[in-house]
Amino acid sequence: MGRKFTEIDEEFVCENCGKKVKPLGYSCRNHCPYCLHSKHLDINPGDRAETCQGILEPIGAEIDSKKGYVIIFKCKKCGAIRRNKAAKDDNMDLIIKLTAQH
Repeated sequence: MGRKFTEIDEEFVCENCGKKVKPLGYSCRNHCPYCLHSKHLDINPGDRAETCQGILEPIGAEIDSKKGYVIIFKCKKCGAIRRNKAAKDDNMDLIIKLTAQH
């Protein structure tokens, strides 16, 4: 069974830095553009079916030839590793620092 993608682009308050995050507008907002943290909400993108609900901490970044920068996250609660494409308005200084860590 293939991965399913449910598009959800909603405003939220980052649980890591407390900043209000606006919808992305051209795709789904998955993480905070300021501190790059996310929340472990989905099993498949946008399904909100994950019971963990932990904080996904950015631990690295890589460059994908098709997607551009991809942020690598590790859940602080369960240890799951997730990857997500960087958004146009993400903090590029933090992404560059993450590429050096990976």
